[in-house]
Amino acid sequence: MAFDLFSARGTPLDQQKFTWREMVGKPISKLDDDAFTRVRVILMNGVEQESQRFQHFAARRNRELRVPLAEIRRIEQHQATMVNWLLGPDHSPLEITLGYEQAAIEITAAVAQQEPNAYLAQAYRFGMLEDFDHLYRFSALLDRLEGKDPNNILQSYTDILTGRPTIDEHRAPEDDVCNPYDRSTAAPVTRINALTIVSAEFQVNQYYLNAGPLFADPVARQLYAEIASIEEQHVTQYESLIDPDETLLEQWLLHEASEVYNYYSCVQQETNTRLKGIWERFLDYELGHFQRVCELIKQHERRDPAELLAGPFPEPLPYASQRDFVRRTLQSEADLRRAGTQFVDKAGESAASQAARSQLHKDGSPSEAVAAGYVWAPGTELARRSGISAGTLH
Repeated sequence: MAFDLFSARGTPLDQQKFTWREMVGKPISKLDDDAFTRVRVILMNGVEQESQRFQHFAARRNRELRVPLAEIRRIEQHQATMVNWLLGPDHSPLEITLGYEQAAIEITAAVAQQEPNAYLAQAYRFGMLEDFDHLYRFSALLDRLEGKDPNNILQSYTDILTGRPTIDEHRAPEDDVCNPYDRSTAAPVTRINALTIVSAEFQVNQYYLNAGPLFADPVARQLYAEIASIEEQHVTQYESLIDPDETLLEQWLLHEASEVYNYYSCVQQETNTRLKGIWERFLDYELGHFQRVCELIKQHERRDPAELLAGPFPEPLPYASQRDFVRRTLQSEADLRRAGTQFVDKAGESAASQAARSQLHKDGSPSEAVAAGYVWAPGTELARRSGISAGTLH
């Protein structure tokens, strides 16, 4: 039976309670849990943070909604804490970085394949190839600084290869803005997809801005600065896909629908039974939030919320390796560039982006420096330097 977004009532707001002990519970295991459990944790933290961010902005623009925004936002704060604290201290900042890039690649690839709007699907494929290259660059840095095999984190779900080279990804701001979907005709999955990917990319940008200064290695510091800049470009690209004519309450409803959808997808596929219980709990919480915003739309805009999300609820987002799709896209679209709102062949790239890139790379490119001569192979840097074949280790 298809999921019915409007008939499921969820948990009432006054029953959504937390304690510090449950918010800061046992983290997942870096090695024992499936990599897609980590991907789900990373994505849902981003989705929760996006919801909080939007609700803060909304409160600055609307007097009447400030109390209901504050009520739901406080719950979202505690949900985000409970989700993000599932990442444990057995992960180094660089290993968490690999998890972020794996999440960006696999989630964006899955979204690109289910997206019915061809232009938006192209935008997702375009950004995916850039995140794919970021994973390669950070894998080289992990080898350089910690002597670790990145596949310990990726668990063979995601390839470690060059994508569209990071050195070629820097663009002029006007070449990152896209055409938005039309709110009057867009399918519910299109509107939910856009918010999902914005959520994922914004948290990556913020994490890199915060993690980069913690490194002592000068190349590491520069690499985080370079890729954080690309992630800001990605946020610019993806948020421009959203129709700016949506009302504030309409956008709030869509944020709640996105949270419901993503927790629903997690529930359907989680392999860790303890985390599945968390996803089920928060799915019910988000349904309660969704129903509250439905009431607010009826009260303040005199509109039927069901008309804003007409059509079937999307099928769950698949949490599975998208390796074959990524490889096909890499083969056919690595040379695409941007010119205004269009995706063009390399020869058609705008002069403004070429000039911006030339300025940034005047003193060299950290992403090129860190990966010079790097080719991923099973095992660790220490094992390879000692001359021991990875296949002989026991």
